[in-house]
Amino acid sequence: MTTAQGTAATPSLKDKVSLVTGSTSGIGLGVARALAAAGSAVVLNGFGDPDEIDAAENAIAEEFGVPVTYSGADMSKPEDIEEMFKLVLGEFGTIDVLVNNAGIQHVEPLETFPVAKWDAILAINLSSAFHTTRLALPGMVEKGWGRIINVASAHGLIASPFKSAYVAAKHGMVGLTKVTALETAEKGITCNAICPGYVYTPLVEKQIGEQAEAHGIPREDVIRNVLLAGQPNKRFATVEELGGIAVFLTSEAATSITGTTISADGGWTAH
Repeated sequence: MTTAQGTAATPSLKDKVSLVTGSTSGIGLGVARALAAAGSAVVLNGFGDPDEIDAAENAIAEEFGVPVTYSGADMSKPEDIEEMFKLVLGEFGTIDVLVNNAGIQHVEPLETFPVAKWDAILAINLSSAFHTTRLALPGMVEKGWGRIINVASAHGLIASPFKSAYVAAKHGMVGLTKVTALETAEKGITCNAICPGYVYTPLVEKQIGEQAEAHGIPREDVIRNVLLAGQPNKRFATVEELGGIAVFLTSEAATSITGTTISADGGWTAH
């Protein structure tokens, strides 16, 4: 059966607008590309080299034939987030799909963890999702349709040492997901969290090289015994896989999926 959302097997986001935070590279860019492939106009957000951001915008627009725009809003600043929403609503008039993906990381023991790093991680990884959600909901409620997808982490479900702020923020995002789902359960809106383990991105590739050099061990050993030590399947997830999950969550088949977490961690949290 075909609906405004297309078929369950081939979801369509034609005439929809998707905002993906932290989407100038890595997971966010992969999700943005997947949503564009499903027909959605896309709003990119994040930092990076201006030429590379322009290239990403142009590639999405040309490859998928959808409108693409960009906001450089600093997700640690509520006033920037509000300005971004004014920009998007002024250009498109709506935000139908919100993907909260922006995030940063710092690894250090609790007793020496810098207070400024704690504050920044909580602001970008968690508080930004609160601000985008509160601003997106009125329009979604008015239309009676909306999809909010929070990119959490396996660390939203379990913990690792030396990642206090990241783990706290991702656990908080899972909690925010559940509250949002409960408050919108009768309003045609769903809210879910994707919880990946290690995902292959340019940043991870850089970490592989650095770990191999620092420890004097082969690249394959870094991947299997260091980075993927906790992932039973011993492979990285891809940004395309996460994009596919995000698109599924916008589809008719996912209408009753709300307030939950979808793990893409190679069995990490099955331990």
